[in-house]
Amino acid sequence: MLDQWTASGTLAPSPAPEVPTTMRAAVMPHAGDAEVLEVAEVAVPLRINSEVLVHVAAAGVNPIDAKTRSGRGVSAAIEGYPYVLGYDFAGVVVETPYAAHPLSVGDEVFGVMSVPRGQGSYAEYVSVPSLQVTKAPKALTLVEAAGVPLAALTAWGMVVDVAKAHEGQRMLVHAGAGGVGHFAVQFAAYFGAHVIATGSPRNLSFLRGLGAAEVIDHTSTRFDEVLSGIDVVIDLIGNVHDETGTRSLTVLRPGGLLVNAPTGSWDTLAADAAAAGVRSSTYKFIPDASTLAVIARLLDSGDVRVHVEEVFPLDRAADAHRAIESGHTRGKVVLQVGALPL
Repeated sequence: MLDQWTASGTLAPSPAPEVPTTMRAAVMPHAGDAEVLEVAEVAVPLRINSEVLVHVAAAGVNPIDAKTRSGRGVSAAIEGYPYVLGYDFAGVVVETPYAAHPLSVGDEVFGVMSVPRGQGSYAEYVSVPSLQVTKAPKALTLVEAAGVPLAALTAWGMVVDVAKAHEGQRMLVHAGAGGVGHFAVQFAAYFGAHVIATGSPRNLSFLRGLGAAEVIDHTSTRFDEVLSGIDVVIDLIGNVHDETGTRSLTVLRPGGLLVNAPTGSWDTLAADAAAAGVRSSTYKFIPDASTLAVIARLLDSGDVRVHVEEVFPLDRAADAHRAIESGHTRGKVVLQVGALPL
């Protein structure tokens, strides 16, 4: 039984929803190509301490998932196989730690897992620390909400926490139409920065719609030949393609800032930036529910939106990874895990 508050402020028991002992999950039995992902029956996680048990409706798919599956990313910290990937989730609360907890059974929520410190969100249930989950935006479906957490928190950290986006600031966002990029463009524009975004021809009008003041077609124009005096570069590519990171240093003003996110994309960033007379930092997202709650309010107000490019069923997790690895996804890719509505 779960204790719940009554209208008079006293505690009264209410029946807990039935939670099975096993669940479906997309697992990787070992590192490898996308084909290694398979649906299997695994144990439902046991909720402990301050964790919240969530029945997952959908899970976001991120580039770090594909890197980790391939044996890169954070795979070195995986302690055993088979393993369930996935940071992002959205779903419905089925167990809480105590009656007066801010989240109640039946609440629609979204959040992030601590992969690889435990199993991930490509599963029907997750048990997640309270500080990593919050109420989902009312304006979004759970599928849309699942595409938000990691990408939006990464973009917020880079643009707001590190770069301090503000009016008059000139900010260049690489890969502005991608998962993190499309949030970075919106956050920068929301806080008044003059945003310049790079993208492919099919995404130029999309980027303008997100708030980019200028757009650059990377297939026909080399950004370092047309830009200079940039205050901040939000680097979502690094040097894995056409030396994008190194070339970005040349467009910054003296003392300007480059913030790089993709894991393993630029090992010599700090030294290269120092030699060029500019500042630099890598960035790794912080799974903070309080920041995610702020982002949820921006989504509800319509000041920010999420673009979900494609939704795959759980048994097509391999196809979702292939889509991410193509490098051409606009916005987010999401796995539908549970039946909707729950």
